[in-house]
Amino acid sequence: MKILFSFAYQTVGIMAQDTREHILEISLLLFLQKSYKAVTLSEIVKTTGMSKGAFYHYFDSKQELFEEVVKFYFGDVLDIQFTSYNQDSLKGFYEDFLLHNRKQLNIFEKVNPSKSDDAHINHYFLLFDAITQFPYFRRMFNEHNKQELSVWKSVIAHAKETGEIKSEVSDENIARMFMYMGDGNAIHSIFLNRKTSEIKKFIGGLKTIWDELYELLKNEKE
Repeated sequence: MKILFSFAYQTVGIMAQDTREHILEISLLLFLQKSYKAVTLSEIVKTTGMSKGAFYHYFDSKQELFEEVVKFYFGDVLDIQFTSYNQDSLKGFYEDFLLHNRKQLNIFEKVNPSKSDDAHINHYFLLFDAITQFPYFRRMFNEHNKQELSVWKSVIAHAKETGEIKSEVSDENIARMFMYMGDGNAIHSIFLNRKTSEIKKFIGGLKTIWDELYELLKNEKE
């Protein structure tokens, strides 16, 4: 009897976890299609196929749900282990960086099966809403940027020491060039071409830009 009870308890726990993730996935999809502000809690409840009572068993409000969606969606993005990238060379590092971004876009494609044209734009809206509503998320985002900048600087310093690149520009400024080019190219691509299927091309465009910057740094005359 005790074994049966234990099994039943574990089964209920698994079902509860699956139900909670189902709500998060549906909510994320709706937010990406319409934006956080445009989606109503009633719409979320209806789309999940659950009763209000069942829904409120997991979340008390739309804001609480949004906070969990943010953690669910952006958690991996803010937990990137940059140290796992190739740090033996600058070129190897940024190629690993691009490979990770390509994988992230593949995940996005799976999360957004509707291929909504507004989804990538709403991705940034969700990020801005999260930073505005949750101060701790802004701190997490800032820490993420500091960590990224630190790793870029370390890789660039090593590239100078080994003679891979030759430049009198400071390590930090070179690091910011790579980072800001990545951010700017992504946003530029989104606003120029809103078709989700075309956004992935920005990875190729960014590689071209980074390759050219790398060649300038590698061949710069002392």
